[in-house]
Amino acid sequence: MTRMLWDEDEDDDSNNNAADPLKANAAAPPIKSTPKVAAKRSKAAGVKSSAGGKLNSPKAAQSESPESEKFIVEKIPDEPGTTSESPLSIEDLNQWIAAAIEANIPKVWVAGEITDLSQPRSGHIYLGLKDSNAQIRAVLWRSSAERLKFKLEDGQAVLAYGRVDLYSPRGSYQLVIERIEPQGVGALQLAFQQLYQRLSREGFFDADRKKPLVKFPRRIGFVTSPSGAAIQDFLEVLRRRWRGTDVIIIPAKVQGVGAAQEIAAGIALAQRIEPPLDCLVVGRGGGSMEDLWCFNEEVVVRAIAASKIPTISAVGHEIDVTLSDLVADVRALTPSEAAELVVPSEADVLTIVEGYERRLSQSLQQKFDLYRLKLDSIARRPVITRPEEYIAQRAQRIDELGIRIERAIDRTIESMRLKLASSAASLDALSPLKTLERGYSLTRLVDSQTVDPQTVASSLLTKTSQIAIGDTLDTRLSEGRVESRVTRIID
Repeated sequence: MTRMLWDEDEDDDSNNNAADPLKANAAAPPIKSTPKVAAKRSKAAGVKSSAGGKLNSPKAAQSESPESEKFIVEKIPDEPGTTSESPLSIEDLNQWIAAAIEANIPKVWVAGEITDLSQPRSGHIYLGLKDSNAQIRAVLWRSSAERLKFKLEDGQAVLAYGRVDLYSPRGSYQLVIERIEPQGVGALQLAFQQLYQRLSREGFFDADRKKPLVKFPRRIGFVTSPSGAAIQDFLEVLRRRWRGTDVIIIPAKVQGVGAAQEIAAGIALAQRIEPPLDCLVVGRGGGSMEDLWCFNEEVVVRAIAASKIPTISAVGHEIDVTLSDLVADVRALTPSEAAELVVPSEADVLTIVEGYERRLSQSLQQKFDLYRLKLDSIARRPVITRPEEYIAQRAQRIDELGIRIERAIDRTIESMRLKLASSAASLDALSPLKTLERGYSLTRLVDSQTVDPQTVASSLLTKTSQIAIGDTLDTRLSEGRVESRVTRIID
């Protein structure tokens, strides 16, 4: 902080102001004067005069002789700010205060809670920082805001680094923030948590959207740096485990500015490769959180989620967890493990094939033995050993069945004949002809006007009231018919 020098003969109040730079500046009125007086006043106040005099630094002031340090500023009544007749303009006053603040207050770290946060289209961020007793306005210019790794929110406890500046149009001071970090957690960690929560709500990390890997891939893509150790480790393990796979390296920066965009572009390029890839690996070797941060960028996470090819994330070491690991279909702890996951071990596959071969051989042998036993059993049967005897027995059996069938047919015919005779006798007993044989007859009225035979047939006489004298009657006897005319009716 700049030290202020005053004349030894001044009163105690002035000495107290000298101990406090801000009070000292406030006690020294910004009087416009000649260059000589302005220079003297600059040494006393440590600020730039409105007449344009140059500021003297504390080091420069100390290098001067004691005689030059001891002086009294002569007040000139005609200079602005000394009397009511020559007042300072508000602009001059604000410039003087701003110069005093700039000269006496260095860049500082401030701890506080964010309040009244706003970010207009200009890209600048305006906010307030407060604690339990006080508050200060602050601003984060767009150039600094674009470098933020996390999202600022109201109520967030932060550490801010910057300089105090006077905003002349309002005459209020503010903190111009150059660097800001969350309090209690790192900026990158907070950015990681915020992006994770937002993408989780969109379902990016759901297990049901993950695709299974191809068991025996023929073409594998790897988005990484071609000169890094990750691809060398991957290829070494791949050659050792499985030799029937082609690897297509898609070059991309895996660290620094623009790395996230190159990785996302490499993933998009992999979707267009023909013939299509069976699996895609995205990764790099170990490093700090800052080195691996490009794999936490939203553009990379969305590119992996949109990939139609099953994707393995192989970033860093076991302790390194990125959002790419969480969104990928499979996470590999290292690039070497990615090679172990993407292809099977040739030795393991041979062991499995040999096991299948043994099981198939055993199964075939068991079936062969079973069918051999069945064949031996069939060969011992009489039809094979004594076919003539077997045929004779079957012929005898056929003859026996023929006799039984004939007897059954005869019994059935006789039974049906008896039933028919019984039914005929019953019908004969009920026949009207039998009644006629016993002396009875059937008499009908013959009407010459009747044409319908059914009417004639239904005109059997049962009582005398049905006929009249002169009617013609038809009488049916047991044998023959008799036609007669009614001449007399006897009731």
